[in-house]
Amino acid sequence: MSVFVPIPLGQRIPASIHAVSCSLPTMRAVRGYEEKTPEITRQLTSGYPRFVVHPFVQQLAQHLVEKHGLQGHKLWLTPSARMAQELAAHLGAVHVIPFATPSAGSGSADGLHGVAHPEVPELAARAKTFLQNVGGFLSSRAAEDELVARGLLPAVQPETVFAGDAAREVKRHLRPAFPGVNEDDLLLANGGINAVYAGFRAAAELQASRGRTIWVQLGWLYLDTIQILKKFTASPEDYVYVRDVFDRAGLERLFAEKGDRIAGILTEVPTNPLIQTPDVPGLAALARRHGALVVLDPSVTSAYNLDLLPHADVVVASLTKYTASEGDLMAGVAVVNPASADAAFLRRRIAAQLEPVYPRDLARLAAQIAETPAVLARIHASVPAVVKFLESHPEVKKVHWALSPPSRAHYLQIARTPGAVGGMISFSLRGPLEKFYDRLRLAKGPSFGMKTTLICPFMYLAHYDLVTTPDGRAELEQSGLDPELLRLCVGTEPVDDIIAVLAEALS
Repeated sequence: MSVFVPIPLGQRIPASIHAVSCSLPTMRAVRGYEEKTPEITRQLTSGYPRFVVHPFVQQLAQHLVEKHGLQGHKLWLTPSARMAQELAAHLGAVHVIPFATPSAGSGSADGLHGVAHPEVPELAARAKTFLQNVGGFLSSRAAEDELVARGLLPAVQPETVFAGDAAREVKRHLRPAFPGVNEDDLLLANGGINAVYAGFRAAAELQASRGRTIWVQLGWLYLDTIQILKKFTASPEDYVYVRDVFDRAGLERLFAEKGDRIAGILTEVPTNPLIQTPDVPGLAALARRHGALVVLDPSVTSAYNLDLLPHADVVVASLTKYTASEGDLMAGVAVVNPASADAAFLRRRIAAQLEPVYPRDLARLAAQIAETPAVLARIHASVPAVVKFLESHPEVKKVHWALSPPSRAHYLQIARTPGAVGGMISFSLRGPLEKFYDRLRLAKGPSFGMKTTLICPFMYLAHYDLVTTPDGRAELEQSGLDPELLRLCVGTEPVDDIIAVLAEALS
């Protein structure tokens, strides 16, 4: 019997109160989730923590609203006073007052930090988007601990955690992925996107002091990484999007024209969701020749699999993926290349900018991270077989993975071993997406890099605004993206079962 059984709408994936994914088992559910349809959203028990505010965080915020007389205000809880101040500045606050002013305010009360503003939909949307983009929400475990301390929950959910120095344990397991670094070069953040944000802001600050403000986005990247580049460059003209990661001649022309003003290049290796890998050594050589910095993100296939640090000034990565393979916590890392001429500045400024991992999240990560090599080995053993099945199936139109041409040679030159391909496979169908998706018995929801095989209609979840408009679809097409693209991340279940349920849904 197959290990896969359908997961009802809104149920957590995995079955933990701190799960980072939730089940969206039909395309109707996906659309309802994106359109905030009440009959769908009321069934969601949680969601990806940067998109759906965790129930514990909501409960704690409501408690504080009532305690501090903030009725009529929306309260956003943040992990630090600094993040609260950034959010208040983003919303246009004039005064910083604990949790509230007549327009928007931020500060701390009861040892917590946050921003309150009047219940105005436009303000709430702006606040939520900002916190999503930069990784600024309070951790679900931090909220859980506060609720227990205040007598609003009986106890924390039992779970296995590391009993010793969790930060040291995590860094001990990360160091082999970044040869030559010491503990000070490994800067742990509360999520991968916060590591991206901190790494980018530090590099941008340094380069702006040198008169360099242009940042190059190479390839189509993850939604929030794109937003960071767009929002935090000095002007719209300082954000340059190079669509084709393989267009070396185009990059050469760009640097020849604007090289003295280019601050740096930020890209994912490989990119999400097309899983494309540029010529990383060539890219780094070009950037260094012109005084530009390089920020690389290997989250799609895992920093364990790729030797990127020699080619980057900063490597940023999500530890939610693969290292937290149970799928029940958020964490990230920014790693400074100690050989970079700017290492001291970058290390100092990234450490000041990022949001540290909440201690209990870190203890939970430390309890899982030792499994990472074994988890990756099982995933790597399965991925080629799944790719072979999909590529040979008449209903599958296109398949993308780490070793697809023309990425193969570029990927292999930075891969630690030829089989270190990560778990992600993207593909599109010849027939209707909805029929296949609704029939499929795999777990369906956001995130990737779990022991659990997970699939989602990625463009619908990440770029619903583009998928649902003619102009948006044209924009996706220009970047080589099929709006109906499915993103599959292979887990540790038996590969024959994975292939069997894919075959069943494709039949």
